[in-house]
Amino acid sequence: MKKLFAEFFGTYWLVFGGCGSALFAAGIPNLGIGFVGVSLAFGLTVLTMAYAVGHISGGHFNPAVSFGLWAGGRFSAKDLLPYIIAQCIGAVAAAGTLFTIASGKAGFIIDNTKAGTFASNGYGAFSPDGYSLQAAFIAEFVLTLFFLLIILGATDKFANGKFAGVAIGLGLTLIHLISIPITNTSVNPARSLSQAIFVGGEPLSQLWLFWAAPILGAIVAGFIYKTLLEDHSEA
Repeated sequence: MKKLFAEFFGTYWLVFGGCGSALFAAGIPNLGIGFVGVSLAFGLTVLTMAYAVGHISGGHFNPAVSFGLWAGGRFSAKDLLPYIIAQCIGAVAAAGTLFTIASGKAGFIIDNTKAGTFASNGYGAFSPDGYSLQAAFIAEFVLTLFFLLIILGATDKFANGKFAGVAIGLGLTLIHLISIPITNTSVNPARSLSQAIFVGGEPLSQLWLFWAAPILGAIVAGFIYKTLLEDHSEA
């Protein structure tokens, strides 16, 4: 249960900090942090929680990461479902908190006809810069693949584990710098689920892509690292 609580709180912080920065801080006139700031915020959430609770649960905070670590031989299949449930509950709880706070401002509405509303992900007309389904799928697949390669490499028994959280957090920052204009950046099915539930409409119907592409990318990365990159000699 300690591991599941760690995943709950870690994923909660990821969604609250990352999506919260997009909702509350990105667009303030003259002072807004913009998408560079949002990218950094997502990276910081993972970096901080990796050191806070990563030693308890492994610091996945993302169903795709759990699948990737399983494919890489670092995580047990029997723990996949409990971890994913804890991650999704944490993400939805964070989105609920964000919704409650946002509702405290006069005129707040969620317009599910606009791209990126309530920090949701999307493609086509719901992509921030109009990218197609195919482009969105490729971006989410490739970026999650490399995210898992970073995680697997940084946490390898031969790597300097003290800096793993830094590498992973900065990796997620770079991913957001690349892909916010494409899909509003998912690479995390739980993060996409939490926002889509509150938005509804077309963003909710597009949610399948933000589960399929990241998980497939993560699994491919796990097999690539395990078979082509990992040093199987004794430490």
